[in-house]
Amino acid sequence: MTEQQEQAARAREVLVEGLGRRGFMRAAAGVTALAGAAAAATPAAAAPRPPRVQLPRDVLQPGRGRIDGEHYLASTPDDVRWGYVPSVDSEPVLTVPSGATVTIDTVSHEGILEDQGRDPVAWFGERGVPRAGVLEDAVAVARDYDRTARSFDVDGPHVVTGPVFVSGAAPGDVLKVETLSALPRVPYGVVSSRHGKGALPRTPTGPPAGITLEEVMPPVGTDGRGPGVDPRDYGNVSVFTPVESRRGVASGLMPVGSTGEVVFPLDPFMGLMGVATQPGGLTDLALNSIPPTLGGGNIDISLLGVGSTFYLPVVADGALFHVGDPHMAMGDGEVALTAMEGSLRATFRLSVCKPGAGDAPQVAFGYPFAETAEAWVPIGLSDPDGSVGGQVNDLDVAVRRAVVNALDFLEAELGMDRAVAYAYLSAAADFRVSQVVDRTVGVHGVITKSHFGR
Repeated sequence: MTEQQEQAARAREVLVEGLGRRGFMRAAAGVTALAGAAAAATPAAAAPRPPRVQLPRDVLQPGRGRIDGEHYLASTPDDVRWGYVPSVDSEPVLTVPSGATVTIDTVSHEGILEDQGRDPVAWFGERGVPRAGVLEDAVAVARDYDRTARSFDVDGPHVVTGPVFVSGAAPGDVLKVETLSALPRVPYGVVSSRHGKGALPRTPTGPPAGITLEEVMPPVGTDGRGPGVDPRDYGNVSVFTPVESRRGVASGLMPVGSTGEVVFPLDPFMGLMGVATQPGGLTDLALNSIPPTLGGGNIDISLLGVGSTFYLPVVADGALFHVGDPHMAMGDGEVALTAMEGSLRATFRLSVCKPGAGDAPQVAFGYPFAETAEAWVPIGLSDPDGSVGGQVNDLDVAVRRAVVNALDFLEAELGMDRAVAYAYLSAAADFRVSQVVDRTVGVHGVITKSHFGR
C-alpha cells in the first residue's frame, strides 16, 4: 500500500469512528454524488473506460514476480482442497492478524480436470503453450493430488486454497475481504461447457422447460457419458482463449468464423471466496465447492474484482478464509457453465468486524454482502444453507432474498422507510443474475451510491 493509500485508510477510520457507519456512508454518498456531477461535466465521463488489467511480462510461477501482500500463500497440493471447501474444524495453512494483506497464488481447474486428461502440460501444449508457460503448481496439483480422492462426476472442480486463520475472528463476527489486486498469472484462459450443466443442459428426463432437445448445449449427439466411460470421451467442449493487449487493454480473443475474431476486455475476480460454515466429515453437497452458501464460497459475482469489498458472516474461530475459481472475465449469468477461467495472483486485506462496531452493515452478520466504489450489492441465493436441506435452484427464490436483503440494508444503514425503500428499488436499482450454473443459483442487487447524495 502506498503512503497516500495508508493516509486515506486512516482518514476513513477516523470518520467512521466519529460519524458512525450510517453517518459515514451518507457523507461518502454525498461526496460520490458531487464527484460524479463534476466528472459528468467533462467529455471524458461520457463513456466508461474498460477495466485496466496489468499483464505480467513473464508467467507468474509460484513465489516469483510481483507479490503485493505482507503474507504469501502458494497453492501446493498440501495447501488446497480439490472440489471441496474447508470445514469449521479444518487445520489452517496460514495464520494472519486482522487487517493483514495476503497474496494468494490461485490455480484454475481448467486444463487439469479429468475430462481434459489431468495433464496440463499436454493439454495446453496441444494448444500452443510451451512447457515454460504452464504453471508449476497446476502441474503439481494435477500430478500429486491423491487420485483416489477425486471423482469427476461427483466432486466439485475447483482448486480451493486455504484456509487462512484470521486472528480475532469468532462466531458472530463478520470477515471483511477487500480485493486489492488480481494479476493474471498466464496469458490465456479457458471457457468450458459440459454435458448436463450450464443454462442449456440435458437432464435425465430430457431438456429443461423452455428449450428443445436440439437446443441443448453441447449438442446431445456429442454426449458420450456412460458407466465406465473415460471422462475424456464425454464430449465436453473447452474453448482455449488467448490473452493479448489490444489498444492498451488486456483482452480475451475468440474466433468468429474462419478469419474473424471477437475481442473483449479482461476483468479479473475470484469466483470463490468464503469462510467455513459446516462441520468436518461431510462429503456431500454441504462441503462440495460448487454451490455458494451463507459463507460465500462459489458466489460468482462479477463485481467482486479489484476495489471491491466482500462481507462474510463468521461461524468458525479464525473465520477460515479460502479462495478458488479464479476468473479472467465473466458475463452475468455464466451461462455456458464456466467463466473465462484462468489462474490469478490475488491480494486481499482480511479484517475482522465486531458486532456494534459499525464497520460492517448489519445484514452482513447473517448473509453475504458486497460493495464497490460505485454501489452497494445485496445478495440472494436460492439455497443458502449449502444444500443441507435439499437442493433448490429457483431464481425466484434468489431474487426475493436479494430484495429483502436490500430492504434490510437501506432501512438499517441509510434510515429509509421500508415502503419507500421498496419503491426506490423498483424505480432505480438493478437486480442481476449472478449465475445459473452452481446448483444454488444467485441474484445480486446493484444500489448506486451516488443516488444518495443529499
